[in-house]
Amino acid sequence: MTEVIGVILAGGTGSRLRPLTLTTNKHLLHVDGLPMICYPLECLRQAGLTQICIVTGHEHAGGFGELLGSGERYGVKLSFAYQEKAAGIADALGKVEWMAKGKKVAVILGDNIYEDTQVIKRALEGFENGARIVLSEVPEEKLYEPGFDKQPRAKYGIAQVSGEKVVNIEEKPLKPAKSNLAVTGAYIYDEHVFDIVNNLVPSKRGELEITDVNNAYRKKGMLTALRANGWWGDAGENIDSLHHAAELLRVSPKARELYHEMLNTKP
Repeated sequence: MTEVIGVILAGGTGSRLRPLTLTTNKHLLHVDGLPMICYPLECLRQAGLTQICIVTGHEHAGGFGELLGSGERYGVKLSFAYQEKAAGIADALGKVEWMAKGKKVAVILGDNIYEDTQVIKRALEGFENGARIVLSEVPEEKLYEPGFDKQPRAKYGIAQVSGEKVVNIEEKPLKPAKSNLAVTGAYIYDEHVFDIVNNLVPSKRGELEITDVNNAYRKKGMLTALRANGWWGDAGENIDSLHHAAELLRVSPKARELYHEMLNTKP
């Protein structure tokens, strides 16, 4: 396998976590005693990745340097890229082309926390080309919420699979969804991903969508999926989700201990 660059996407305005984010980036908020960004960083470290780029906005960006420095303390080399405005996950990914062009990338959202600390390592196993996304089974009672049209919709993008192949992705479909497999915030892409990103057209909300990247691979029959072991949480969705992620960690001693060892802290 060619060199893989780790990417943590830590941009966005954090508006749903105000007032906590008025003075800091949401990915620096603490979840069970650790800054949120430490959880995805550890997943990349567990995969053996040492070249990692963090993409963030200019506002409060200095906090990442103060917390993580060069990455030497954690056995990695950190670089930073900046997204001038919130323009979508795919736009943020495009900001790392300068260091990752011609290489594979392992991408993880900075507010996603996995009980399965080996999730990126497992996703990379046997990966040669195309793209691979990480899915999580979500119970029916936790899958839906009122959407923009007040109708019950899935909270997440929903995938349908045939074996390992992804055959369909639907963004926050109306109830009932065609599956309960949520598309989480971890993705593996081959070296052609930046060609796809550079040719994307903004969505109706004016953003470059990661779903469009995934669908580009799917249409070529080159999108596969891995199911995460254990729970997965989006700690940055709102204040309730921040607390819920901390509760999940407190009842998961094995994962909790491993994450806390990263900063030599006691849970």
